[in-house]
Formats: sequence, C-alpha cells, structure tokens
Amino acid sequence: MAAAEDAGRGSDIAGKLGVEPGTVVQELGWDDDVDEAVRDAVEERCGDDLLDEDADDVVEVVLLWWREGDGDLADALIGAIGPLAENGVIWVLTPKTGRGGHVEPSEIAEAALTAGLSQTSNVSVGDSWAGARLVSGRVARSRR
Repeated sequence: MAAAEDAGRGSDIAGKLGVEPGTVVQELGWDDDVDEAVRDAVEERCGDDLLDEDADDVVEVVLLWWREGDGDLADALIGAIGPLAENGVIWVLTPKTGRGGHVEPSEIAEAALTAGLSQTSNVSVGDSWAGARLVSGRVARSRR
C-alpha cells in the first residue's frame, strides 16, 4: 500500500508542475541534494529522461534547482529562457524555509522581473523543496 501511496504522491507532484505525457522537461542545477522522488515522478509522467543543460531541444518545462549561494538567479533564468517554448514554464525549486540554502521569495521575484518573467504561483514540492512557477511576461498577460 505504501508504494501505491508514494506513486500517487509522485503523480500529484508532476501534475502540480504541469507535466503531462510527452512534455519535454529540462533540469538545471542538479546536485546530490535534489529530491529524487520529484525527479522520478516527472520522468514517469512525461515518459522520458530529463534533459540536462547541454540539450539543444525546445523545452516546455524547466526545473531549476536553486539554492542560496548558487550565483546570480537572474542570469540563470535568462539562460533557462533560451530553449523554452513560447508557452513554456520555469519552475524555480528552492529549499523550504528553515532549510539550508533557502532562497527568500523576494529574491526570486526580483530575479524573475529582471529576466522578463512573471511569477504565477507557488507550490510545495516534496518534503524539502518549494517551487515558484515563472512564465514569460507575454504569456502571463495573455492569460488575464
């Protein structure tokens, strides 16, 4: 029963991130501290491996694992926009409040603005990570 519950939770995580079968997902900022259950759920839902930073494909979802001290978030976001489809989404995944590497929401909002992105929502992703959903300004405006 526990395995079925975990599988269901994984589907919910991938669903929260807007990942559907066939979605092309790129992962940036991977390190040994990422939530493997989140990665597995996303790969299972999209039906393929996550692309890394060297991929040349057009992507629909970017998972950007980000921690305090990783550098300039705005620069990372600008780099992530390059392969992003016109209606694509960037999820900035950061350690939750109180955990090492936590990034303040105001820092994410400022970096998003600098990169020309709009933050549309926040979700809890697994036990240790939170996600901020970013879209291009033109996508955010068209959904109003």
